[in-house]
Amino acid sequence: MKRLLVLLLLLAAACATAPPPRARELRGVWVATVNNLDWPSRRDLTPEEQQAELVAIFDRAKALGLNAIFLQVRPMADAFYPSPIEPWSEFLGPVPPYDPLAYAIAEAHARGLELHAWFNPFRGHALAANAYQYGKYVWMDPGDAEVQKQSLDVVADVVRRYAIDGVHMDDYFYPYPEKDLEFPDAPTYERYRGAGGRMSRDDWRRDNINRFVRELYRTVKSIRPAVEVGISPFGIWRPHHPQQIEGFDAYDKIYADSKLWLQRGWVDYLAPQLYWAIDKKEQSFPVLMRWWVEHDRRRVGIVAGMSINRHPPEEIARQIAIVRREGGEGFILFSARKLYTLPVESISP
Repeated sequence: MKRLLVLLLLLAAACATAPPPRARELRGVWVATVNNLDWPSRRDLTPEEQQAELVAIFDRAKALGLNAIFLQVRPMADAFYPSPIEPWSEFLGPVPPYDPLAYAIAEAHARGLELHAWFNPFRGHALAANAYQYGKYVWMDPGDAEVQKQSLDVVADVVRRYAIDGVHMDDYFYPYPEKDLEFPDAPTYERYRGAGGRMSRDDWRRDNINRFVRELYRTVKSIRPAVEVGISPFGIWRPHHPQQIEGFDAYDKIYADSKLWLQRGWVDYLAPQLYWAIDKKEQSFPVLMRWWVEHDRRRVGIVAGMSINRHPPEEIARQIAIVRREGGEGFILFSARKLYTLPVESISP
């Protein structure tokens, strides 16, 4: 009888922290922690003020009808939780007397919101191993096997210890190019060539990211198959795909072959960052949305990454209608600090 009571109590605790099953449409918001963009708003907040700010974001998300929070927990080889692998994030200020990730999960689930842990795999800090200063940030080398292993170990640790609903990456794998600066990974590439590798440097860089994405998916699913794995790449795969589209070439410049990840089934959804306006012909929101859905041959799921920082509520409402019309499986809004500018009717189905 005592054992049964213990089991019932454990079951009740698990149910209390689990969000209800969401509808097929994902309605999320990114909560960015890098440079204190969304949360916490300053590094000198007390723990109580930090918690109050986070709860206010969750309450607003709930009021707007959202069902998922994408919380940045590793902005630059650091941690928003006690980690055996990496240091506390400087963006938290002094080490807090609570576990921010555990707190976020509990508060999100209590409101029926999913909590997806958002990681940056290769941005580092001054003391990170195998890292280079490149532009204004420090970057770890995606071609270094130890760097890839550390990033995967970090994700695996969180998946094992926390009741997260998803693992999420954004568009930062290799950094966006800095004018007149070459990313300093020549020694790593020369080691690859010295070991008999024959790929060009560009193909080798793309292969580094492809292998990382494939291993990320395998790692997460081997630990907890129910945890979703998603990536939010730059919204254009390549210029002229489709023909009218112009702009940055993510395939060639940051070595992200996001169409391949989608078609190989290395993600549970893809959330291309479609931050442009509907009427902007060269980066048309509806044209790009349609292209991504058409290339989702496995029906993995296309979720629109949308910018509420750039557009008024009327544009956001029109974009959401397009996502639904074109067969998208939801949207994620960037970013949380602008949630208070949105009226409920701009998001409601």
